[in-house]
Amino acid sequence: MFNSIGVYVREKNFPAIDVKILDSLLSALVKLQPEIFIEKDLGYTNKCCKELSHDDFITKVDLIIVFGGDGTLLNSSRKYINSNIPILGINMGKVGFLTDINIKNFDNAIKEILDGSYEVEKRNLVKATFEDKNLYGLNEITIHSGSYAQLMRYRLTVNRKIVYEQRSDGLIIATPTGSTAYALSAGGPIIHPKLDVWTILPMLPQSLSSRPFVISSNEEIFIEILDGPNDVARICADGQDDVPVKYNTKIFIEKLDKNLNLVHPKSNDFFEACREKLGWSLDISQNHKL
Repeated sequence: MFNSIGVYVREKNFPAIDVKILDSLLSALVKLQPEIFIEKDLGYTNKCCKELSHDDFITKVDLIIVFGGDGTLLNSSRKYINSNIPILGINMGKVGFLTDINIKNFDNAIKEILDGSYEVEKRNLVKATFEDKNLYGLNEITIHSGSYAQLMRYRLTVNRKIVYEQRSDGLIIATPTGSTAYALSAGGPIIHPKLDVWTILPMLPQSLSSRPFVISSNEEIFIEILDGPNDVARICADGQDDVPVKYNTKIFIEKLDKNLNLVHPKSNDFFEACREKLGWSLDISQNHKL
């Protein structure tokens, strides 16, 4: 059961979300849960929420409710990953695979969860180690040439065996969570979130026979960037700021030793989310007029 609720929003999201709706959702929440907290530096204030410092916040709350889109939830996961606090996503964005509760169903869903009818889903994160740097992502690690429509050359090794050396715009290593994000746009498969695997996906490869493949996330993966169009290549996690990588650098990919704990109502259905978010099973006759 959750007794102390933390609220997370991003200040730069305020123009994109309706603050009046956010205020009304918190008013509904406080009727069910009197102890609601928010960090002082988030830039959003509400009389329903008691403001705390970051250190006090992560020791006080036992559930964080994220209001926004999937990007906001990704941001919160990076901020609170070391605290191991479960996160619940409320969709105020566009797609919302991670923030799966619709604001129209907020009252019923939040009551169901606070009454103890919920499940906690552990999502794996992927970590990239190179030089003296570490990056981790909930969705994916992307290594790319740094230039639009220009190829880089790299070598991929799995369990000390060379898979291939090829040229492409880049390479995506995606978690099951990320399979419905950037990797999906790049032609990757949809992976059920309960599977402990990664998709390795070349971006616009020069070889016509190069295809995505799926491996266990327990494998040992190295990527060595050999050359490219610029002075350095680039690497990023979950679409965040690109980090320069020198050529002939070996990038080690592994599973992070921490999980993101996502809270869902027991009625949550991954395939229903796919139908809704991706437009599966649309009745063309109802949507197309001659």
